[in-house]
Amino acid sequence: MIEVENNVDVLSEEDPIGFKTDEVCIPSTFSVKNAKPKNCTDSPKDVPGSDSETCHDGYQVVCVKTEDVTDIEEEEYPVLIECPVIKAEPESPVNEQQLKHEGRLFSCNVCNKSFSLSSGLKRHQRIHSGERPYFCDVCNKSFSEREHLKTHLRIHSGERSYSCGVCNKSFSLSSGLKRHQRIHSGERPYFCDVCNKSFSEGGHLKTHLRIHSGDRPFACDACNKSFSQKGHLKEHQRIHSEEGPYVCEVCNKSFGRRGDLKRHQHIHSGERPYTCDVCNKSFSEGGHLKTHLRIHTGERPYSCDLCSKSFNRKEDLKIHQRIHSVQRPYSCGVCNKSFSTKSVLKTHQRTHSGERPYSCDVCNKSFSQMGGLKEHQRIHTGECPYSCDVCNKSFSRSGHLKRHQHIHSGERPYACDMCNRSFSRKEDLKTHQRIHSGERPYSCGVCNKSFGRRSYLKKHQNMHGEELPNPVI
Repeated sequence: MIEVENNVDVLSEEDPIGFKTDEVCIPSTFSVKNAKPKNCTDSPKDVPGSDSETCHDGYQVVCVKTEDVTDIEEEEYPVLIECPVIKAEPESPVNEQQLKHEGRLFSCNVCNKSFSLSSGLKRHQRIHSGERPYFCDVCNKSFSEREHLKTHLRIHSGERSYSCGVCNKSFSLSSGLKRHQRIHSGERPYFCDVCNKSFSEGGHLKTHLRIHSGDRPFACDACNKSFSQKGHLKEHQRIHSEEGPYVCEVCNKSFGRRGDLKRHQHIHSGERPYTCDVCNKSFSEGGHLKTHLRIHTGERPYSCDLCSKSFNRKEDLKIHQRIHSVQRPYSCGVCNKSFSTKSVLKTHQRTHSGERPYSCDVCNKSFSQMGGLKEHQRIHTGECPYSCDVCNKSFSRSGHLKRHQHIHSGERPYACDMCNRSFSRKEDLKTHQRIHSGERPYSCGVCNKSFGRRSYLKKHQNMHGEELPNPVI
């Protein structure tokens, strides 16, 4: 082994690198008597500029250069000195929680949101400042992040690098492809906590939740009308700007929505692609078919909160609710009579103008309302689409069916305010009330005698024994 003649002072304190130096003796001058390798499989090689190498079992091979130290007797084998094995402790990963304690997170001074990188904070702060430093050279649209600009440029370049493996449809974004693939898989991973309805996209769920919350965050600057979707606001704003980007090639009528144009074009083509499976009636719009089917199913999903009356169309409920609010926002400019809907006002105005725009193709009889013409045409066709569930008797008008059903139910919903006598038909109540009021609207053209009922006048006219003109009302 090694004989140490002079030893350097050995420190007994812990060295900064983590082990005690009093376990190692470093000689200043020493001589070699005998040394054999221990557990070294290969003979050590001299490394220029270095004084030692380490074997695998913790021994250090000391290779001493002859030109630097001349007091050492050369031996056949190098000297082995036992040295402690220094094991470096692995650095523990620094997690975000440690960063918080050490104060190394970057926090937003507006909303206190924190970030592990200053670049993340910088990007976030653009939300508050509105800064959008990245501009598109083609359309000058600006973005807050470079990656957003890069994605946007694919619109101009036409690059669509993400393709669907089922139908080969391509997309510019991987997220767009992912959403599209749910069409094929039927996956709807987003669920409403209120009604359990599911959606294929998170944005659709977010929009749906506004139905339950009543949130309408998009307001019109012109009339303050609010909407739950930004697209609906954009369509509404075209009313004020009179912008109609979708134009009919036949009549040049313009529309704010592509779907409205498509539905309008069915008028010119006569196309009615939506057919009822029950009665084979066809419709130009899918929504009209959906509403029609409720006649067969009896579904009336829209209920009034005040009187529990239900309707099969949302528009009918909205009109009905004006009865309770006494809201009649549409007034006639001639007689100042007010109405709850614009369409009813328009029909009323024909009373003053005498306009009867709807004519029968068979007998040329004209009507002020489309519904009146439609009911009239059933006289020629013999169509009776409204059938009684009890006796199968059919009727040309829904009102006639409703009155007939009172026979089976015994219902008499129309009661007199004076004597509480009730009737199954509103017309019968009106005739009865003339007894109390003394009103006699039907007058004889010969002797001017008046009657409360038309049938009474007709019997009276037979007394004169000749054909008489229509009674005066």
